[in-house]
Amino acid sequence: MSADPAVPTAHEEPGRATSVLTIPNLLSILRLALVPVFLYFLLVTEQDALAVAILVVSGVTDWLDGKLARAWGQTSRLGELLDPVADRLYIVATLVAFVIRDILPWWFAAILVGRDLVLTAVLPMLRWAGSAPLPVHFLGKAATFNLLAAFPLLLLGDSNGAAATLGDVFGWALLIWGTGLYLFAAMLYLRQAGHVIAAGRRAQRARRSAVQET
Repeated sequence: MSADPAVPTAHEEPGRATSVLTIPNLLSILRLALVPVFLYFLLVTEQDALAVAILVVSGVTDWLDGKLARAWGQTSRLGELLDPVADRLYIVATLVAFVIRDILPWWFAAILVGRDLVLTAVLPMLRWAGSAPLPVHFLGKAATFNLLAAFPLLLLGDSNGAAATLGDVFGWALLIWGTGLYLFAAMLYLRQAGHVIAAGRRAQRARRSAVQET
């Protein structure tokens, strides 16, 4: 397929790391490895303080891996894939755990999980169009930040006392705001994906026409 400016490809770019075992990638792998530990503390032992600590570590490493990758010239395609995967896993894992513990209603969690399922279903169509997965929009990153900030507060709100009341109020505020951004970012992603898929179809039609003419 001929190159199209609307279709991002997976070729290596100047300034990208050629090694997989970079510190930013290892930080992303650490975040992924902590997901089952997080669920263990949240659901099995109900040690909420340790679960919150893992969320904090995840948030810090999420910020740190991107900063280090840019500062040290260690950006890589693997890192770009691992980062959103880790975010999605923490969000889905937390939502499932919160539903089990009756912190969130199931329908609210279903909205967020359904959003991710829809975007996942678009990936095969992007591959068919010759495109790599699209980069995460900055609104998606802002939405993820709000959601990950809301979760510890909602967990605090599941206890008793004045701090729990404040945690519940601010946690729900961040959750609702983050959910709105999350859904809006999904709409932007789907619109961009639609343009890329359409460009892929045009390129395929042009290629078939060229073959028929020869």
